[in-house]
Order: sequence, then structure tokens, then C-alpha cells
Amino acid sequence: MDAFTPQPRPCWIAGRPEQGEQALAVHHPYDGTEVASVAVPGPDQVERAIAAAAAVAKEFRRTPAHVRAEALLHVSRTLQERAEEIAETITAENGKPLKWAEIEVTRAVNTFRFAAEEARRFTGGLQRLDTDKNGEGRMAVVRHVPRGPVLAVAPFNFPLNLVAHKVAPALAVGAPVVVKPASATPLSALLLGEILAETDLPLGAFSVLPVRGKDMDALVKDPRLPVISFTGSTTVGWSIMDSAPRKHVVMELGSNSAAIICPDWTDLDFAASRIATFGNYQGGQSCIAVQRVIVDASVADSFVPKLVSAVSALRTGDPHDPDVEVGPLIDEDNARRVEEWVNAAVDAGASVLTGGKRIGTSVEPTVLRDVPSDAKVWRDEMFGPVLVVSVVNDVAEAFAQANDTSYGLQAGVFTRDVQVAFDAAAELEVGGVIIGDVPSYRADQMPYGGVKSSGTGREGVRSAMEDFTEERVTVLTGIQL
Repeated sequence: MDAFTPQPRPCWIAGRPEQGEQALAVHHPYDGTEVASVAVPGPDQVERAIAAAAAVAKEFRRTPAHVRAEALLHVSRTLQERAEEIAETITAENGKPLKWAEIEVTRAVNTFRFAAEEARRFTGGLQRLDTDKNGEGRMAVVRHVPRGPVLAVAPFNFPLNLVAHKVAPALAVGAPVVVKPASATPLSALLLGEILAETDLPLGAFSVLPVRGKDMDALVKDPRLPVISFTGSTTVGWSIMDSAPRKHVVMELGSNSAAIICPDWTDLDFAASRIATFGNYQGGQSCIAVQRVIVDASVADSFVPKLVSAVSALRTGDPHDPDVEVGPLIDEDNARRVEEWVNAAVDAGASVLTGGKRIGTSVEPTVLRDVPSDAKVWRDEMFGPVLVVSVVNDVAEAFAQANDTSYGLQAGVFTRDVQVAFDAAAELEVGGVIIGDVPSYRADQMPYGGVKSSGTGREGVRSAMEDFTEERVTVLTGIQL
């Protein structure tokens, strides 16, 4: 880690770098070494950032689309040019294996490119009103106008791209954005601030504030930030909603994704490999990570050993090793929590088919079977490298078990039966169903979100742009069509 000798990293106040009143040390989750320190802004700096965003909002929303698009393209290109450096930064602050950090950078490159494209074509529309006699000679012009400055609260698990999911759409529609990165992983967001500062965006269009405590509360409650985009835990998300009842709050929260193996699915090796990989690829710290594996009894004896073998073969260790597939959890407290949930399930009668042990911040990729339905590893969001296997007698029972959770983000259904696919789409209480694969890829240009306790909005560039704006109608009279 010689490349990450401790040094203060400035925060970004209304587009300018500043040192803060305090410094926050960032530690590598794998070995605990300090990789950097960052400036933590004080209350006066937070106030200046909010005031600047509010002051520039009207000007920025009328900035020509090509100006916003070019700024977003600059970010996309620069992320690509600095991809190796940024991937190493993600791994250093987050602990995810380098191979996955590189993919995250690529996704952020695409996110800003998608936003640049949408900035040029995100318009309103015309609506003819002469469908009714009283509307003759009238036409409505419908425009999308920013609701106002956006507070973007990002999680630790995708410290670059989930910031990009908020920043890029906000800037695309002409809304100033104030970013609050996760305290454990602020470095990627600060790098993004550095790149944004190279553009021609007006001062006040963005700030990056690694704040905590009271200053975070001030951001949430300040009426000059009328839109909040939050990704993170369900508990924190609903507390933000309660603290800002009059704001437009968009949330993408927790999940407990299920993968269902139907009796007609024949390529069990593929299913086992995909589930093993995408149940563990971020150390299980992904809202779409598979947690529950629901297998039809007719294929269970063949499938379960394949799954156990695939999970056991995953390489763990130093996340900077390009061959490592599963890295540490974000900190030891979370690793200890996962260990405790696994041990509680075992005490209640579950069997450990592989894994189950913890060393420091690392938890072995684990497969459990015969888990009681009231165990935390079944009902709650694990956010760790643990798969829970359940065997069922038919598809109806599989759907019922998949729905047996308070979360509803995504589910994967391994079937080639078109009717089963449509039944899954109708019956599963989730925001998205993937047929023939697992929840593994968040298409940054498509609507993405959940139901139940998994959130109130949709991520994805276009969806976020719609969330950050409101429709305004101008009626033209005396129009002959």
C-alpha cells in the first residue's frame, strides 16, 4: 500500500477544494492500515455548500443541455483514463477485490456517458387538448423542471458508482447536488469531485461533504435541499424519511434476494456457478447479492453438491490480488455480526455445508441448509458471504418462500418455461425478476428498485432524472393543428 501513504484529502465546497475543521482517517478493511485522511467540513462550510447550491439552482437549471452533457462526458472520459488508479482506490477504502473494483469503474464510466446522452434528449412533450370540444385550439407543452438541489447520500459498498447514480442524473437535469459519501469510503467521491472541478459547471453545482452526526442531520432537514436520494440500510433510510416528511425522498434500501432452481432447469453447473459468484462477489455486501437459494426437490440432490463445490472454490484473501474473488467485509463489527447470525442458525438446527468461520474482517463463503424460517440469516438482510439453501416440492412453494421476507428488490428464477417466467413476474413481490440467471448486474440505464422495505424509488439514469424533476405544463391557445 505504498501508493496510499496517509495525506489529507480536501473536501469540495461549492466546487472548490478546502481543508476541514477535522480529519477523518480511512482504513483498509483487509488489514486495517491507514490509506488516507480526508477533510471533514465544519458547520460553516456545510452552510456555504448548501447556500451555494440554493443560489445557483435557477441559473443551473437553465444551462444549455450541451454544456451539461459535455461536463458529464468529461467525467466519463477522465474516469476511463484514470481507471487503474480509481480501482485501486476503491479496493483500498472498500476492500472489494480488484477485479470487481475495475468493473465498478467501468460502470461509472458508462453511468456518466448515459447521463450525457440523456441530458441532450431529456425533454418534455406535446399533448393535444382538442380530444375534448372545450380543448379546441389548445395544446399543452409538458416540461421536466428540477425540483431543486439534491442531497445525495451514498453507501460504502459501491463508493464510486452509487455516487455516480445520483450525481450524474442530477447534473444532467440541471440540479445542483450535495454529496454525502459513506464515512468509511469517502475517497472515491472526493476523486469524483476533483474531476468535476475540471469542468465548466457553475460554482455551487456540486459539493462533496464527508460529514457525520449533527452536520448530516442538518443536511437532511435543510429545506434548501428539497430532494434526497439515499442508498443504504433500511433503518437509516426510513429514519431519513421521518426526519424530512415534506421532502421528495427517493430510497433504494436493503434486500434479501432469492434464486429459485426450477425442475425444468438442466444446466445446474451454470446455476451453481452464478449463484456462488454473485452471492459472494462483494463479500455479500450488495443489495442484489443472492442470499436464499430455493431448490426444487427433484434436482436438489444434484444441484446442492455443485453449489457447495462452487462456493468452496472461490478464492479469498488480499483484495489487491487480481485472482481473489471474495474480500473482507467493511469492518470487523459487520464480520462479527455475520458470524453471530451463522452461529445462531446452527444452534437452531442448521447445517454448515461449507465455510462458516471468521478471521478478523473476513468471513469464509458459507452455505447453510435446514435453516429455521425465523432465523435472521433467512428473514433479514445478511450483507455477508452466506447462502441459505431450502428445498421445496413445487414452484408454488418456491414462490411462497421467496416472498417470505420483508424485502423485495430482485429475484432470479432458473427456468426455460415461459409460463413459469410470467407466473414469477406476477407472483414474486420484488421490483425485478431475472429469468435464467441471478440478480447480478445493475443495468445503469434501466429502472432499478424494489418493493416492500427495499425502497421508494428507482435508480438508473433515466429513472433518477425523472425523480429529480417535476412536470410543468404550459397551455398554448389559438393553436390550429
